[in-house]
Amino acid sequence: MNYLTKSLTELHELLKSGKVTSRELITEALTKAHASQKEINAFVTIIDDAKEQPLTGHILSGIPYAVKDNLSTKDILTTASSNTLKDYVPFYDATCVRKLKELGAVNIGKTVMDELGMGGNGTTGHTGIVHNPWDPKRLTAGSSAGSAAAVAMGIVPYALGSDTGDSIRKPAAYCGIVGYKPTYGLVSRYGLFAFASSLDHVGCLTRSVLDAAIVIDGIKGYDEEDMTSLPDDNISLAKACTGQVKNKKLFYIKEIIDLKDSPDASDELKAVMAEFEKTIKICEKLGIMVEAKSIDQRLLDALYPTYFCLSCAEATSNDSNLTGIVFGPRGEGKNIYEVIKDHRTKGFSPLIKRRFVIGSYVLQKENQERYFLNAQRARRLIVEAMNELFKTYDGLILPCSGGPARYIEQSSNVLQKENPILENHLFIGNAGGFPSITIPNGLVNNLPIGINITGKAKDDANVLNLAFAIESKLGYKNQIAQRGDLS
Repeated sequence: MNYLTKSLTELHELLKSGKVTSRELITEALTKAHASQKEINAFVTIIDDAKEQPLTGHILSGIPYAVKDNLSTKDILTTASSNTLKDYVPFYDATCVRKLKELGAVNIGKTVMDELGMGGNGTTGHTGIVHNPWDPKRLTAGSSAGSAAAVAMGIVPYALGSDTGDSIRKPAAYCGIVGYKPTYGLVSRYGLFAFASSLDHVGCLTRSVLDAAIVIDGIKGYDEEDMTSLPDDNISLAKACTGQVKNKKLFYIKEIIDLKDSPDASDELKAVMAEFEKTIKICEKLGIMVEAKSIDQRLLDALYPTYFCLSCAEATSNDSNLTGIVFGPRGEGKNIYEVIKDHRTKGFSPLIKRRFVIGSYVLQKENQERYFLNAQRARRLIVEAMNELFKTYDGLILPCSGGPARYIEQSSNVLQKENPILENHLFIGNAGGFPSITIPNGLVNNLPIGINITGKAKDDANVLNLAFAIESKLGYKNQIAQRGDLS
């Protein structure tokens, strides 16, 4: 029986009734993980000795899941998919992992990611490229690439990920699943290997909105180890998914949707927009008002430069401890400076090195005003513009990208010179710490695409309920990749 393609609620009922055991679910997950590894490469570590857990009464107990490899797991290899940490075994669990362990959930593996979370293709991990379950010749996007692939294939019903610019939501779109980034601070970041601390979020990848709500319900809440974490408001996100959305209001950004009318618009972009227009009609049938709103083009053009400047600067600072002295394989040299240089030269991929160089450059005293501080000002203006719109609207709805996943051979591990606004607007959610969720929205060329809903901070229940209602009418809930059923 192919149990792990089912929802969390269904699995819980099967466990309670005794029709399946936790051990059977673990065995199925491990079997699928190994069977897919050569073709898809979703895992850095598969935990073959994962222990069966007794049912605690919580819906997640006894059910296998996977963890992105930048979340600390006690006594389990945690590499952040980087050679600089290829042998690192933590002595503590990230708070979100600890909470799931206490609920009786079973971690069966650590998933491949873009190195240190820096990358959007799923191609820079030290153990190799993550291939899209729908077509292994295509990208999964990143950086939560392995988590997305594992969920899309039905290896596990959910996986933890992190999101700094779109790292949960874009892979979810490319793999035809749900990716949810909660409000900043709703889930503790303690134990997450920091990329850009003011932008990093812990979230999850699932195959339905309800499952995403259930997972975050299990791990949210204040953590004294994370001073940015929020007090638990005791609101059940799962119970908030009622589907009652009449008189809710959404908006989309006119300048982004108008890209379809450009003379350079591709057939794929036009197809994405056609699916988006169908979804807007579904929203209207549900009683949701959807309106076009214009945003200053200068702010839209500033989205990617702002993300890149701030994230590189914060990454340079956060990863300054990766010297080969405390973590990772020791470099060679006659003195400490040569040892560090050798370690970093050999340990980091070219893309990471470029990001660190850029981060160091924008933080130099003579450059801070022009680059780093201006990026902070741009971020503030972007967030203010969104907060003004959120006074009237319950959320922003947009396609996640201009097409489905690209071929791996068309990707590049160098920095992009051109970054269309449509491919980078998900950063809005990180800039303001807003709750943001991606759900499947159809197929283009037999490959999945997604839409995203972003709402105001601390309004996760509303955002999830909107996504839940729309999902119920789209017909892609609990979908498995066409190549992903390895039973």
